[in-house]
Amino acid sequence: MARYPGDSGRRQPVHTVYGGAHLFQHDSAFRLGALALRALEQHAPEWETFATALGLSVTGDLIHLSRVQRYSADARVEDPRDVEVGAEPLAHNVYSRVVEKLRREPVEDFRLDYEDGYGNRPDAEEDAHAASGAREVAKGMRMHTLPPFIGLRVKPLNEELRVRSLRTLEIFLTTLLRESDGELPPNFVITLPKITIPQQVEFFSIALTALEQALNLKRGTLRFEMMIETPQVIMSSEGTSALPGILAAAHGRAIAAHFGTYDYTAGVSITSAHQRMRHPACDFARNMMQVAFAGTGLWLSDGSTAVLPVGEHPVADGESLTEEQTRQNRGSVHRAWKLHYDDIQDSLVRGFYQGWDLHPAQLPTRFAAVYTFFLSGLDAAADRLRNFVGRAAQATLAGDVFDDAATGQGLLNFFLRGINCGALTEEETLSRTGLTLDELRGRSFLQILKNRQQ
Repeated sequence: MARYPGDSGRRQPVHTVYGGAHLFQHDSAFRLGALALRALEQHAPEWETFATALGLSVTGDLIHLSRVQRYSADARVEDPRDVEVGAEPLAHNVYSRVVEKLRREPVEDFRLDYEDGYGNRPDAEEDAHAASGAREVAKGMRMHTLPPFIGLRVKPLNEELRVRSLRTLEIFLTTLLRESDGELPPNFVITLPKITIPQQVEFFSIALTALEQALNLKRGTLRFEMMIETPQVIMSSEGTSALPGILAAAHGRAIAAHFGTYDYTAGVSITSAHQRMRHPACDFARNMMQVAFAGTGLWLSDGSTAVLPVGEHPVADGESLTEEQTRQNRGSVHRAWKLHYDDIQDSLVRGFYQGWDLHPAQLPTRFAAVYTFFLSGLDAAADRLRNFVGRAAQATLAGDVFDDAATGQGLLNFFLRGINCGALTEEETLSRTGLTLDELRGRSFLQILKNRQQ
């Protein structure tokens, strides 16, 4: 039970946005949302254009939702109308919800990056950026502008960079706690990259314990996520997987494992032209992660799509593009959107419900892929859960899918994940599944069955 506690039921973000720590500001999340809306306004101002770019049907795939909010990609539009609708194309509903999400909560998780997105700089410069990044986070706490999840990525704990890594972390935490009256932001996490041996994780856990003591933090406050991006942690020198060992070495502090697509593929000698999310080498590594961490409660996150939707022709201040250049830019952005959308759909099908985003113009396709995944599976999942709960844990045949008691929590989790990210609403879930609000918010399938059997 200690090793395999199962899913905690906590909200997992659908993505982590990485940005250079030196560029972070307290309102960076909303700035990114505004840039994402601008990209939609420029390259897909209507839902039909966006759907066509992603390969979604503009006429079929009808979905009946009792209520939907209609939004424009134009960020200047105020007070969206909440109106009754009948059956509408799935792509229309996805587009509306994406725009609403970008205006309300454009970033779910942000990581101030002191590693690849920052580079190696003089010590004095990184010291200053560690302090300034912490001050901006504290300002965001005061002004309520931070995303729901936030943290920083330090440099790896190899021989060359381990001292620098811990120095940055200590300066950041010391400054943040001083500026915020001793409080950390909710869901604060530290990312540990390029792990090669369990001893690095053990060392980091010990270092975090020492920092907690020095900063008067409760033991266990500092949590971290492990980056799985080297071949050595997939298969150790002893010929066994090192993944269970690195989780044990975290001593309960690890909350997630993030796959690093490009470092891993480079580590197994795949040339840059073929380093991509859906490479077979990545399939093997992610399958190993799933098996090693199944049932442990560890969140899994996939990597990023490196092809960015930025267009071929940059626009300088005071200049404008020709009609042909505008057309080429739109085509380039649409191709990058399609690649990003397909990568995310592939991750979701594989059971990786989180990934990385590197550019604000990737946010529309992140949420579009997630929302399409949940909305397109809504009817089947609702029917299965409603029938299953109605028969109080007895196996049931719903359509052509046979359920048993072990699938019940998975079906409930489908709706909980969809609600957390904004793909579904509580109202839709309750009306489709027959659950009560208390049952849904209780998040426990077994408790639902116990209450209904009384």
